[in-house]
Amino acid sequence: MTVVIVPTPTHLAETSGALPLTATTSVYAPGDAEPVGALLRDLLAPATGLPLPPTGTPGPDTVALLVDAGRTDLGAEGYTLSVTPDGARAVAATADGLRAAVQTMRQLLPPEAYAPTRVSDVDWTLPGVEITDRPRFAWRGTMLDVGRWYHPVEFLHRFVDLAAMHKLNTVHLHLTEDQGWRFESAAYPRLTEIGAWRAESPAGHQKEERGDGTPHGGFYTRAQLRELVEFAAARGIRLVPEIDMPGHMRAAIAAYPELGNFPERDVTVATTWGIHPQVLNVSDATLDFCRTILDEVLDVFPAEFVHIGGDECPKTEWRESPAAQQRMRDEGLATEDELQSWFVRQLGAHLADRGRRMVGWDEILEGGLAPGATVMSWRGETGGVEAARAGHDVVMAPNDRVYFDYYQGDPATEPLAIGGLVTLDSVARYEPVPAGLTAADAPHVLGAQCQLWTEYMPTPRHVEYMAYPRTAAFADAVWAADRDPDAFLSALPAHLARLDAAGVARHP
Repeated sequence: MTVVIVPTPTHLAETSGALPLTATTSVYAPGDAEPVGALLRDLLAPATGLPLPPTGTPGPDTVALLVDAGRTDLGAEGYTLSVTPDGARAVAATADGLRAAVQTMRQLLPPEAYAPTRVSDVDWTLPGVEITDRPRFAWRGTMLDVGRWYHPVEFLHRFVDLAAMHKLNTVHLHLTEDQGWRFESAAYPRLTEIGAWRAESPAGHQKEERGDGTPHGGFYTRAQLRELVEFAAARGIRLVPEIDMPGHMRAAIAAYPELGNFPERDVTVATTWGIHPQVLNVSDATLDFCRTILDEVLDVFPAEFVHIGGDECPKTEWRESPAAQQRMRDEGLATEDELQSWFVRQLGAHLADRGRRMVGWDEILEGGLAPGATVMSWRGETGGVEAARAGHDVVMAPNDRVYFDYYQGDPATEPLAIGGLVTLDSVARYEPVPAGLTAADAPHVLGAQCQLWTEYMPTPRHVEYMAYPRTAAFADAVWAADRDPDAFLSALPAHLARLDAAGVARHP
């Protein structure tokens, strides 16, 4: 057989012999490796029914998972994996590296290993291999927009699980939007009492300008999100939360009109897609609101990075607002772009004071970039190049390459999407580091991220259809340093069998 691992390992050699996993196979995972042993059992038990009990001594018929901090050559997420008739042995410098090894081990089994329930009459045998593997990039992300459509928390767990299967290490949750606020706040309860619910949603494409007449909403409690954080961490995934501001805040303004520039105006949670003119005002009280929300977010999400959005912020209200214009005069700001930059800097300083790093969409470059900010470059590669040249870290997320809300085939035969075209083939050939960067600037590219904006993905199955198999191709692009897109695409059918066994509603 030919072994197919996605993403492509750095080095893989098939060897003679194999290791059957049976009812007597045990797992040796001492010290820091212990939770990874538990993960291996959790991943394999549903389909195989194998107990894989822990053992205190390695020996024949054992899967050994070992953390060796001295293996600095493997980096933070690399690993080695050896499978022989005498046993399997994975070594990594960290537990996260072992988690990657466990995902590889699962892929070495027949595709039925991904079935959600017990499968009979399958030979659960690991083929003989010698693998040395480590990722090219430190940020290998996927974003899910739950602001436009609320998706059940159970699906968020599945979304994380599928990301981990592909050795992604970051799931970015877009938690707030004009059309809905999904993060429970103790300080501002009306954000979910009012802001989480809209009267209806668009029917058909936005340009048709008709609604479906059906109320929609929902939110995640802090307890649910903490459980999700724990679930993700067990799989080597960090959750990066996004509270998008100062634009995309109509739902918050509907709940608390005093946050807006014109509180006397009637504002409801948006029932249409697109960019809405309502944005936060720039008062001290509103900045305090933002800081309080961020503190609540930090209490739930331990990740180093916190995303503050900063995209698509219309300046019309600020131009019309005497208070906003006064703020500009007080701060010596010449343009509304500079006012947004000033606003974002206040949030960046707050996060820095708490030991976190701010991420924002590339609009935060306009009017001057906040010190220490990480830029997520979505409007092509230009913003990423500019930020990297200025010494800022960058996550590449160009819409024409990795926006998975775009069509993946002929619109005449595909479900309704926002537009554009991003094919599986183009994703497989994506190069995250822009050609315009020098060798000195390129290290500022932390990695890349694929986006699932959900205006036209009202159900979890629709999300999966748009995500896979493009996310598999993306994972290869951000993991494998020396990859062959043609070879990846030729081998992909073997991986599609795994997705099918897992019940993923993938694109054909």
